[in-house]
Amino acid sequence: MAGMRFSPEESPEANQHLQLPQQQLQTGREVASDDDRSVAADSWSIKSDYGSTLDDEQRHADAAEALSSAANFRPASDYSSDKDEPDAETSMLGLQSYWDAAYLDELANFREHGHAGEIWFGTDVMDTVISWTKSLCTDVSQGHIPNHGGEPKPQSVEQDEKYLSCWSVLDIGTGNGLLLQELSKQGFTDLTGTDYSEGAIDLAQSLADRDGFSNIKFLVDDILETKLDRQFQLVMDKGTLDAIGLHPDGPIKRIMYWDSVSKLLAPGGILVITSCNHTKDELVQEVENFNQRNIAISQEPSATKDQETHRDHPPFRYLNHVRTYPTFMFGGSVGSRVATVAFLRN
Repeated sequence: MAGMRFSPEESPEANQHLQLPQQQLQTGREVASDDDRSVAADSWSIKSDYGSTLDDEQRHADAAEALSSAANFRPASDYSSDKDEPDAETSMLGLQSYWDAAYLDELANFREHGHAGEIWFGTDVMDTVISWTKSLCTDVSQGHIPNHGGEPKPQSVEQDEKYLSCWSVLDIGTGNGLLLQELSKQGFTDLTGTDYSEGAIDLAQSLADRDGFSNIKFLVDDILETKLDRQFQLVMDKGTLDAIGLHPDGPIKRIMYWDSVSKLLAPGGILVITSCNHTKDELVQEVENFNQRNIAISQEPSATKDQETHRDHPPFRYLNHVRTYPTFMFGGSVGSRVATVAFLRN
């Protein structure tokens, strides 16, 4: 169940919901069939948009070393993508082959019927993310940093356009690019979308051309091995971290993800993550683990000057989260199917 985890004893149906046939999980090199992709998508109640199977050897080794030294993780060798028996929590949704095939289908569907394709997490969640992020950025532009509580306050259209046009935005795992189109409608002007699937970028560019959004740039780029040479004031992630975590090497790749995002996000910038696989508290804890790892590295004799700055200034801090998503009660605990959390780059 997205947004709240239960043990198999607590929720057998939820446990079955994550199980996939073994042949679907064996390798990222084979393109999934239509039936396989359908089963894989159904295994995740709210669809995600991104995953990665590419490796940079040095960064992969660094992440593996960090994992093997952590008490709560298994050695990196246990997460080899070539394992015959992947973990139950891995999925086709974590493999690039799945997304390449899926976006080829959606691109063909667009060319034949003009359909835009899936809106991951649904229209209601996307609308909430857009309006909440817009208000948050406007508040930050005015020097009003949320104090771990309350919703950002909406401003007038004139004020929005004044402040939002100054924000540079990166949407990682952009998919069909509709999130950026909606941000453009709200007043953001410097917009870039990246995805490691060429089919996704072809679809996003085609939709932007059709709908008149010439201000949006789309690039093929893998967040885990990014070639981008600039920083952004706002980085959006709607399902990307979720899908990365579903790869057989998910724990290693998540560390690589945070390393990359910390470099792409400008100081004082905001990262907005929307997840259906993690609660707000789990995302906050993951960021805290990343911060502690960077503090430990900064104290090593071999630390670079950039790494030494993390001794007193960890990369991220929690800023705010969406509080308006519907909630449900299970076993005395309250949760929601989606979490959207903002972090500030120190």
